[in-house]
Amino acid sequence: MNYTDVKYVQLFKSLADETRLKIIAILSNGEMCACQLLKNFNITQPTLSYHMKILCDSAVVNGRREGAWMYYSINSITLADISEFLAETTSQQKEWDT
Repeated sequence: MNYTDVKYVQLFKSLADETRLKIIAILSNGEMCACQLLKNFNITQPTLSYHMKILCDSAVVNGRREGAWMYYSINSITLADISEFLAETTSQQKEWDT
């Protein structure tokens, strides 16, 4: 993997927000409708949509439409990529320390 790729920069920028981290934590319990997510925040629906667009564009979250409703879930592949990146970075740091 090339971690300097723009994809990874966008991914980590998408995680650098308190509201978006809380969204990810809530979605870790499973798929949820946008209206259900909104109940966990003191924000407007357009603000939630803004955050969800960032999370979906960076592939951290999957979104699917069912009629008039949007449902969101964690993209486990992207989270595995993040875990792999952090594990590789940690192992490289240990090599540099020795």
